[in-house]
Amino acid sequence: MRAGRIPRFPEFPSGVGCPACCAVAFASLLRRRLEPNLIRISLPDGSVREYPAPLTVAEVAASIGSGLAKAALAGKVNGELVDTSHRLDADASLAIVTDKDADGLEVIRHSTAHLLAYAVKDLFPDAQVTIGPVIDDGFYYDFSYSRPFTPEDLQAIEARMAELARKDEPVLREVWNRDDAVAFFKSIGEHYKAEIIASIPATDDIRLYREGAFVDLCRGPHVPSTGKLKVFKLMKLAGAYWRGDSRNEMLQRIYGTAWAKKEDQDAYLHMLEEAEKRDHRKLGRALDLFHLQDDAPGMVFWHPKGWALWQQVEQYMRRVYQDNGYQEIRCPQILDRTLWERSGHWENYKDHMFSTASENRDYAVKPMNCPGHLQVFNSDLRSYRDLPLRYGEFGQCHRNEPSGALHGIMRVRGFVQDDGHIFCTEDQILDECTAYTELLHNVYRDFGFTDILYKVATRPEKRVGADELWDKAEYALMESLRRSGCEFVIAPGDGAFYGPKIEYTLRDALGRHWQCGTMQVDFNMPQRLGAEYVADDNSRRHPVMLHRAIVGSLERFIGILIENHAGAFPAWLSPLQAVVLSITEGQSEYAASVAQTLKKQGFRVQTDLRNEKISYKIREHSLQKMPYLLVVGDKERQAGQVAVRARGGVDLGVMSLDAFASRLTDEVAHPRGTSH
Repeated sequence: MRAGRIPRFPEFPSGVGCPACCAVAFASLLRRRLEPNLIRISLPDGSVREYPAPLTVAEVAASIGSGLAKAALAGKVNGELVDTSHRLDADASLAIVTDKDADGLEVIRHSTAHLLAYAVKDLFPDAQVTIGPVIDDGFYYDFSYSRPFTPEDLQAIEARMAELARKDEPVLREVWNRDDAVAFFKSIGEHYKAEIIASIPATDDIRLYREGAFVDLCRGPHVPSTGKLKVFKLMKLAGAYWRGDSRNEMLQRIYGTAWAKKEDQDAYLHMLEEAEKRDHRKLGRALDLFHLQDDAPGMVFWHPKGWALWQQVEQYMRRVYQDNGYQEIRCPQILDRTLWERSGHWENYKDHMFSTASENRDYAVKPMNCPGHLQVFNSDLRSYRDLPLRYGEFGQCHRNEPSGALHGIMRVRGFVQDDGHIFCTEDQILDECTAYTELLHNVYRDFGFTDILYKVATRPEKRVGADELWDKAEYALMESLRRSGCEFVIAPGDGAFYGPKIEYTLRDALGRHWQCGTMQVDFNMPQRLGAEYVADDNSRRHPVMLHRAIVGSLERFIGILIENHAGAFPAWLSPLQAVVLSITEGQSEYAASVAQTLKKQGFRVQTDLRNEKISYKIREHSLQKMPYLLVVGDKERQAGQVAVRARGGVDLGVMSLDAFASRLTDEVAHPRGTSH
């Protein structure tokens, strides 16, 4: 550039502006012209920094501050999670990920899974590693080994993980050719890894991570060094088939948890202890509610007290049906295979269906109720004046769940749903969805759940129906939640092929999430099964079908109730609401008359007239989490009263039977659906 000449930059606009700003802009442009490899990195706080390219995420963190450089676990470049060693060679947005971020916790858990595999290979060189993903609250890794791992092995593995973490070895990312990677893992005896890599297209690069002597296949990212992994614990052992196929080898799965801070892990472990105490399977036995046995895998044997609890849930939901315009129906358990083919279930769901045959006809045991409800709708000519038409059914369903997936009464093969279907016009979708959301919210509150999460799952790539119908359906679902004052998240592409849906998730007393309710908008199945109504212009149109469930599977919901209340149900739900205890045989007749009087008023009461010490009786029934114990001795018999003890050992004193009955009446008079 010759002296006295002012350089011209087409990037620099002409015109009047702030002299200082113009000077800064001019200096930046001049620097970029003189240093053509300069890149601009946009940070979350809105600032933009310029750097000579290329440089790593770690180097950007270091340029911001030593504290951030030390805390950095990964980076997020243009929304993609990457290692701190990731090289930046073009303008980009960048967020430095630390253990304060949700992404940071996932990176910690992902890396701890690899630390687990590293420790296992170090202690048991003949073990083969397979896969090790992150899961809720932790991770697992599956291994093939000649003998079962023991609890003592688990302790040794965890101790070795801690030693490896303290060595603070760098975790290095390497990119390999696929065939070279296959050959490498075969050479070190890792046949499962070789099989996984061989299934990847040959044109794809293979990412491997090396820490010390351990090398593993992984998409990443990982922490920059093992020293970042400080808080973890191995939890349990389980079995798992290779690739989830029962025809393959049974592998050994090691579960673990990992956290950024020790106090977070301590809180999690405490929650697990509480969950163990509330385990519905243990309480089901202890409270004599139900049992399961191998003669009927995935089916529940309900005992009298458990069936009384069931009836409280079912009868409550039946009143909800009645109070909100539903007509209860009942459909067959077994339907001809051709109906399931027309509905689309046979093609998409047959592996989960039980089937049978009779007189050269194939049948399927219903896994869901919707095709049956459509047959009821189709049984008569419907008018637009009949809509919306709401059907409800406590429908017994069966699904052929894998035996390894069964879990108490939470995951079973035979279950009953509070299933409902609303047939309506397109113009009625919003009003029906809004009314349903309000109803569901009130029902959950009656059962003791006030913390509800809402998610709207929108159209998937593979779907049926015109986009304008999807627009209308998605709008109705979202607007119904807005009108109900419910904040929600959107799950793009997670809807069913026939329509979008709302998923309603409960948060229980321990903060655990249970997805129970759903509302689905379906334009497809009514067309497939020929459902029609006569519109106001005398044309024939297909109704919209809204699939909805509030509690979902009654078995699963009762399991959730057991764990949420730790078996100490509110009086309106409790299988038994009171037990009358005699102190001596001399009060037996009076105790029986007290119980009979309360039973006639509709209360669930029993007597304990055994010749045992009253302290023994009280303790025994307290362990059964009885809402009320009514103790009667000679004084109570002579005065026509009862001594009342509430759950938790609360002494309510002596009162008349009428006074107690009035108290219990007030307590069990729970609201009904929308009557709040």
